[in-house]
Order: sequence, then C-alpha cells, then structure tokens
Amino acid sequence: MALFNSSNPTLSEKTLNRNMSIPGSGTMTFGGTLNKFGFLFLMVMATAFYVWNEASVGNSVSGYIMGGAIGGLVLALVLMFKPLWAPFLAPAYALLEGLVVGGISAVYNDAFAKVAPGIVMQAVILTFGTAIAMYLLFTFRIIRVTERFRSIMLAAIGGIALFYFITFILSLFNVNVSGLHNGSMLSIGISIAITAIAALSLLLDFDRIEQGSAMGAPKQMEWYCAFGLLVTLVWLYVEILRLLGNLYGRRD
Repeated sequence: MALFNSSNPTLSEKTLNRNMSIPGSGTMTFGGTLNKFGFLFLMVMATAFYVWNEASVGNSVSGYIMGGAIGGLVLALVLMFKPLWAPFLAPAYALLEGLVVGGISAVYNDAFAKVAPGIVMQAVILTFGTAIAMYLLFTFRIIRVTERFRSIMLAAIGGIALFYFITFILSLFNVNVSGLHNGSMLSIGISIAITAIAALSLLLDFDRIEQGSAMGAPKQMEWYCAFGLLVTLVWLYVEILRLLGNLYGRRD
C-alpha cells in the first residue's frame, strides 16, 4: 500500500502506519492538524523575530543559524523514528527552526538593503500566497495527487537532496560551484525549479493529512503531521528568498 508515500520524509507510509493503532488516543482530523500547525508556526515566528531584532542592533546571527540548524536536524531525525514524541519535540523544533529563519532573513535583508529593501517581506507574502494557492488547488482537486505524481515528486526531491549534498561536500574543499547564487540565468532557473518542487510538495503533505484523518490515525499524529507541514513551508520560504536574491542579484 502506497497510501502514505510522500516527498516529505517525515510523512512516510512506514512512519504513519506503525502508529495507526493507539487505544484511547482519539482520532486525527485535518482541522486539528492545521490548528497545531498554526501553533508551531507562531513559535517559529517568536524566535525568528528575536533573532531579527538581534541582527537589527548589530549582533551576529551566525551562531543562531548554526545552532538552530544543528538542533533542528537532530530533533527532526528523532521525530522521524519517534513520531509519538511530536507533542513535546515539535514545539522545540519550531523554536529552533525560527532561529534559522530569523537569521537567514536578517542576512538577506542586510545583503539586499540597497537593491531590494523589502525582499524579506516579499518572500513572506509569496510564501503565504503560494501555500494558500496550493491548498485551494488541493481542496478543489484542480491538481490530483496520483501515484504518478507521487513518483515524480519523490524523484525530484531525491535529486534536489543529492544536488545540495554534493554542493555542500564541494564547499568543504573550498570548491565554489559558480553560477548557482550569483544572479545568473542558471541560478535563476535552478531556483525556479526547486521552488516549484517545494510548492508542489505541499500538495503531498495535504494529501497525507487528509488520508491519515480518513483512516483514523491517532490524535497524537496531528502534531507529527503539523511538524511535517512546517518542514515543507520553511523550505518553500527559504527557496523563495533564494530565488528573489538571484533575481535582484541579476539586476544589481
């Protein structure tokens, strides 16, 4: 059964199916999951604003970005194996992710202060707009999540992960992959493609939540699925910010 196949590794069939039967836990609902996602999002915003304010008074944010990224990765890996810990670990993950989001936003805001002083707000608006559009496309079944769609998305996500892994390894040896973040047509094209994949991943997340609710997944899984949706949304925001940076970099 491929019910829970997803481009988001936090929402895999194996993870959800092994937690389908928890006596007395209640059942998962779509609305309940979105409510918990909203709570996690507020926690992201809280620490993001904190880091943003730190940057505004001239403090370095590199430590926040590194600490949040490492801590968030550790918690994400734990949650993938222990999804029922999500009611406790998902909020902690959201706080750590906010450090990364706030730090990256501050870096972009400073880098494009003259060329595009509103780049961060533009990225926020575009992220929300894209997420709403994807939700409507899913709700009205304008784009249907089929097995073929899932397979294509899984392949695309795997390719992107491999791409970033290779560039990261090369960076350790001081090998700069030119043309990826300098406003060139290549960098813009790559950013558009990755942003599109991130946006379409939201459709898969919505589908997993809907099907989990229909199958009567335990109530605790709402936290886990909200965490998975947050992962995708943050990824989308970062990619949109990167795309805008490439576009404005070309104009600079």
